[in-house]
Amino acid sequence: MSSPDHLRLPDGRRLDLRVSGPPDGAPFIFHHGTPGAATASRALERAVHERGLCFVTTSRPGYGDSSRQPGRSVVDVVADTRAVLAVLGAERCLIGGWSGGGPHALACAARLEEAVAVLSIASVAPYHAAGLDWMAGMGEENVTEFEAAFEGEERLRAYLDQVREHLLDVTVADIVTSLDTLLPDVDRAALTGEFGEDMAASFRQALRTGVDGVVDDDLAFTKDWGFELDEIAIPIMIWQGSADLMVPFSHGQWLAVRLPRASAHLEDGQGHLSIGLGALDRMLDELVAVPGWS
Repeated sequence: MSSPDHLRLPDGRRLDLRVSGPPDGAPFIFHHGTPGAATASRALERAVHERGLCFVTTSRPGYGDSSRQPGRSVVDVVADTRAVLAVLGAERCLIGGWSGGGPHALACAARLEEAVAVLSIASVAPYHAAGLDWMAGMGEENVTEFEAAFEGEERLRAYLDQVREHLLDVTVADIVTSLDTLLPDVDRAALTGEFGEDMAASFRQALRTGVDGVVDDDLAFTKDWGFELDEIAIPIMIWQGSADLMVPFSHGQWLAVRLPRASAHLEDGQGHLSIGLGALDRMLDELVAVPGWS
């Protein structure tokens, strides 16, 4: 199936679902960034298929047509992911998460029994991480957004409603303009052609029905995630670029030190977008080569 579909969760919520690739392929479950939806980076989707895997992604609650889950914590993604695996009839999977999807991938590493290994790309670290100045090095737009989150949902929603007006019909050029302080030159160079088109499409789909998903993501990131990193016992691959202005390099460094079985790739000169696009083959080759998978 190559077009978005949905499933009905046990609590009655709707969850947007996209599944593509070989029918007999094991699932690679991808957790999108913030904002994001059950669309796909075609480059990532192709690379997953080339390795015989089925590409699976959802819109987190509040994005696209997925029902909102007010007050959700990061760990709540595990139950939704388990429901997806049940529909697919899969007993094991590989997990990936980029940016705002990173914490959700780590939650699956900690609590999802079916997960064999996890790829975390430019993930934010926990807000209360000891020894980490959480917003140091973030671009102005992200600092403003998280400052609003610390003031509470009402203030955050008001800010994001204004942002949404500029992203509903966003183009690649609009993304470059609206995210000016978040894009180093290496990311501007990556945000072209197919990849740029896919990112713009994801933004439009994510915010089509409102800002609930972003609101709940931001609030979830800045409170307890609902699990501890030391629960993670499966292989983790951490990828982070030193030029990242969305999620500072220090977040990747902090995670790399504190994750028990982390394979850390702290790439000099790479940004938030360029690292995922440029290192895609290396990332997936390492992921499928973990002991116990092939």
